[in-house]
Amino acid sequence: MKVRFAQYGISHGHASGKASVMKSSDDVDFVGVYEPSAEVRATLGTHEAYDGVHWFSSAEEMLEDESIVAVAAQGRVSENLEFARAALERGKHVWLDKPAGDDLEAFRAVLDVAREKGLCVQLGYMFRYNAGFQFLLDWANSGKLGDIFSIRGRISSSRSDPESWKLKDSRGEREGGIMFILACHLIDIVVAILGRPERAEFFSQNLDHAVPWYRDNTTSVFEYPYALVTIESTASEVSTKESRRFEVYGTRGSVIIEPLEPPALRLCLDEDRDGYVEGWQSVEVENRPRYVESLRALVADIRGEKAPDRSLDHEFTVQETVLRAVGML
Repeated sequence: MKVRFAQYGISHGHASGKASVMKSSDDVDFVGVYEPSAEVRATLGTHEAYDGVHWFSSAEEMLEDESIVAVAAQGRVSENLEFARAALERGKHVWLDKPAGDDLEAFRAVLDVAREKGLCVQLGYMFRYNAGFQFLLDWANSGKLGDIFSIRGRISSSRSDPESWKLKDSRGEREGGIMFILACHLIDIVVAILGRPERAEFFSQNLDHAVPWYRDNTTSVFEYPYALVTIESTASEVSTKESRRFEVYGTRGSVIIEPLEPPALRLCLDEDRDGYVEGWQSVEVENRPRYVESLRALVADIRGEKAPDRSLDHEFTVQETVLRAVGML
């Protein structure tokens, strides 16, 4: 039986992609969308992802429908924690897009409601089910790479419309800039490998003077007892998809993914192991579309077919680390 999903908000950068995936899923009955802003609906709501979709007249119409099992929270960063909590309090699982707001205690309260009611909250970090990152996580967390001592990541965007950034209204976007809104995807992977860092430092600049408060050239450094991590993100790069990369170095081997989508993976080993040879080699990995596997995993969690792949504690630690990474904690 299909799981009935609705979408709350359409302002997030992933909103139309999530709607498309829900519409096309064999496991989901996508029953409609509620967008509180008439202006946003009139603009973003024209995307083809919303063709033929039912629009709820109010949040209450959507949230009080007991047949709706889960809600995708896809509003602005400043809205999504409120949307998520409202859905959870009505007994609905939540597919919450990233990052989880900029108020850590408000996010803790959201997770507390989920725990109390036995509901799932899955954050929308898009690399969790990327086959390249799944290979990397397996090798790093199983010890096949030895002790991890260094991680480097870079994920950037090209220069965006200054007017779009002037509309950003969350403290995280305004103080953390591109590191907060984009590099959080890589911070999620770092936490999955090394856990909570002991220390975090944030370095940022403004290159686009049309939006003088926008931190669009950024680096965060994490310190662990026996490892250092550097994450870089800018919003002024050329041809950014090809330069996005993630590198993990251990005492017995290394993995580099470059680019991240479609994933191109290289593995280096200190000796022949697990079907791979000593030294550097390319590893073929599947190119999966975004969001499909994460939705499939959430549906399986809701049905009780498996335990969630990320615990609520992990989701909290990632959010805390994102905020620490941009100097907000």
